[in-house]
Amino acid sequence: MISMVNIAGYKFIPLAELDDLRAELMAQGEKLGLKGTILLSTEGINLSLAGTAQSIVAFKAYLDADLRFQDMNFRESLSANQPFRFLRVKLKKEIITMGRPEIQPEISRAPSISPVDFKQWLDEKRDITVLDTRNDYEVRFGTFENAKHFELDDFGQFPAYANHIPQDKPVVMFCTGGVRCEKAALHLLNEGVAEVYQLDGGILNYFSEVGGAHYQGECFVFDQRISVDEKLCETGTVQCAQCQGPVTKEQQTAPQYIASAICPACDVSALSA
Repeated sequence: MISMVNIAGYKFIPLAELDDLRAELMAQGEKLGLKGTILLSTEGINLSLAGTAQSIVAFKAYLDADLRFQDMNFRESLSANQPFRFLRVKLKKEIITMGRPEIQPEISRAPSISPVDFKQWLDEKRDITVLDTRNDYEVRFGTFENAKHFELDDFGQFPAYANHIPQDKPVVMFCTGGVRCEKAALHLLNEGVAEVYQLDGGILNYFSEVGGAHYQGECFVFDQRISVDEKLCETGTVQCAQCQGPVTKEQQTAPQYIASAICPACDVSALSA
């Protein structure tokens, strides 16, 4: 039975008086019984929250009443259970850590491409570079066909790989919900890549708008659901405590799988060395 609405959204916008804003958001979230995480910094807001349909509607109305957050877009999905344990509102230097202060998406934004147009480009087999900006373990859960990635341990490593991007064709980059690409796309433009697009709303918005066409596997999400499919439904896949990769329902029944230890894909000999 579906009982929880999950929302994810962000907005790059200059923010001040963060301590007061943190207290206000925490009080409103607690009042509505929400759980999840809200990140605040001088460059904007990034949130992933879950609650009843009524509480989510009320919280979105609360944000909409604030001129700073009126035009925020949200990706929504449903789940049977609350996927978060607590409500946290954190102050950060960056809402998505890149360590490049010259990249300021709160001031300018790289071009975007809609899920519908991106699917059409893939249908047409256009000569483009499809770039996955996520971490390596996320890519292992699923990604777009023929997408390139850099086996990142964390997003802060992305700028070091800019010179590995072909500059003779358009680049379409994507991440889970779009926030990482806001910075990654600007960085590539600054590094001289002529034609760069970010997938609007990321994988989650693509699933919502056009389904799973050209996508292989599942999408890792940063809550207790672990992974969702093209219908934005929880899959039952878990994450291996050792290699951080996906363990499907079928693999969880394998003798090689030990919860909180190893999965069938792990290198057992390396673990025992």
